[in-house]
Amino acid sequence: MAVPQNKITKSRRNMRRSHDALVAGNPAECPSCGELKRPHHVCGACGHYADREVVAMANEVDLDDEDAA
Repeated sequence: MAVPQNKITKSRRNMRRSHDALVAGNPAECPSCGELKRPHHVCGACGHYADREVVAMANEVDLDDEDAA
């Protein structure tokens, strides 16, 4: 079994982990609806990408309506 010969100090361990931090996303504003979206991705709110509708969004459905039963 592999066992380290010497103790790795907290400083050396933390220096190794210095590149492991998560970075915040870089959201951009959708030109059609104004919602924040990931760059180069389809807008989840309106379904547009590059000023054209790529994904047809369904109308909101009211699940509390008694006619749905």
